[in-house]
Formats: sequence, structure tokens, C-alpha cells
Amino acid sequence: MKTGKLFYDNRNPSKVTDVYWIFAERKMGAYPKGTMCGGKWLIFVNKERLDTVWRKIKYATEKGKLGYESKTATAKSNPLAGKSRQKVICVYTYDWTDEADIKRIRDELKKLGIAWKIPYKTDQDTFDGNYRGTVGQRISKYYE
Repeated sequence: MKTGKLFYDNRNPSKVTDVYWIFAERKMGAYPKGTMCGGKWLIFVNKERLDTVWRKIKYATEKGKLGYESKTATAKSNPLAGKSRQKVICVYTYDWTDEADIKRIRDELKKLGIAWKIPYKTDQDTFDGNYRGTVGQRISKYYE
């Protein structure tokens, strides 16, 4: 356990019911720590594909190909998730204004097979409680 977050090595998120999130952290290569300008790519996947996509994201995060951390929703019912059949995987970056880094990570996600359009949301919007369903419009800084 690090910084109060649970890091599991081999659990499939579709089978985890005791926590809302499981995390992966960068283990190789240098990358800036998160800042007040941090954000994340949001990858929405059907529950049937969650474990497969998470394994790819987890591995890429640990190998230093993405940002400093990633997390995935688990099978535990989360009241913030709404009624969607999809689960979210978040890939964190240190600063949403570093467009080169944002695009680099998006390119890596495409290499992992995440070729559909995904949103990028700032941590500040999350802290402020701004979600598409609550503000009635897209709030992403990037959508590609």
C-alpha cells in the first residue's frame, strides 16, 4: 500500500468488490509528479472487456509508457458511476497544459488498441464536481 491507495498485482477489476478502484503506478523511467494542473484520459469500456484493457494499461503504466499512475473502476457498485454498463479506466498526467505529453500518452493508448475517441478531463473539474451529467455539456479539455 502506498499513499493510502491499494495497489494490487494480479486481481481482475471485474472480480474486485471490496474497493471502488485499483491502481497501477509507474515503476520505470522518470516522469513529473502530479501537479495542481493534472488531469487524466478517461477510457470507458464495457464490463466484459475491463480486465483485458486494464492489464494493457497497468503494464504500460508500470513500464513507464504512460503517465505517473492509472486506475480502474472495479465491480463494486459506485453511486458516482450512474447506470452505465461501462467502467472507466483513468490514465493520469502531471499537467494538462503540457500538450506534447498529453498527445504522447494518447498515442501510446492508441498503440494499446484504444483507437476510439476518449475524453481528457482536468483534475480540477473532478474536484469541482463537474461531470458531463451535472453540467449538461462536455467538459473535456481534449477529445480524441
